[in-house]
Amino acid sequence: MTDPTRPLAGRVALVTGASRRAAIGAAIARRLAADGAAVMVHSWAPHDAEQPWGADPGGPEAILDEVRSTGAAAAHISADLAVPGAPEELVAATRETFGQLDIVVANHARSSSQGLEELTAEELDRCHAVNVRATLLLVRAFASAHRASRPGGRVLLFTSGQYHGAMPDELPYIATKAALHELTRSLAVHLVPRGITVNCVDPGPNDTGYASPGMLAEVRRRSPGGRWSTPADTAELVAWLAGDGAAWVTGQTIASDGGWSAL
Repeated sequence: MTDPTRPLAGRVALVTGASRRAAIGAAIARRLAADGAAVMVHSWAPHDAEQPWGADPGGPEAILDEVRSTGAAAAHISADLAVPGAPEELVAATRETFGQLDIVVANHARSSSQGLEELTAEELDRCHAVNVRATLLLVRAFASAHRASRPGGRVLLFTSGQYHGAMPDELPYIATKAALHELTRSLAVHLVPRGITVNCVDPGPNDTGYASPGMLAEVRRRSPGGRWSTPADTAELVAWLAGDGAAWVTGQTIASDGGWSAL
């Protein structure tokens, strides 16, 4: 009988882009581990280091300590997803470490703040390589290794708010996030005969430590829920989609944002 307090016991999850304790990937890794899954944590600290928020000072070990504190098995792999072979290496490393892979949470993303006048071909290519190409290759590698007879095949993609409102200062980023949003349905239809669901999460305005005091106040003022989304909010949705209760949910883009997208 399944332990209701650990509904993912016996399953293995790969969570990409889990490099900062304050951010969404780490929250997802902690939550899936708390639900009983063994977790492979992926990070690429050089990307965070070049962003205004910087890399986590505790490094990957700090996140692993938090994940393991739930009692779950956990391991870490660092990989630059701009490298074409990296997605397949992530899947192979997870299977080698834990013997299987059931859940892929493709949370990684290259952030980019370029509007039309600043736009460069180089940045467009980098965002496409990390956000779209790597995600598709990750799904391909997972699907090719997954046994249809094994229950619980799950893929979680991530989009942003570009389909609800304009984001003119982040064009490379939102172009690639829009691609993932549109890919979700096609991947879902293709993979459901293999026992794999594919869904896409929009975490809404999420407080991961990057927002200025003015931005924090403005989003709180405008939000129907009166606050920002948190990484824990997103992790709750991902945990449900990863579990057996969501076995009949696929091809969907779901916003966890307290009504922000309904404005």
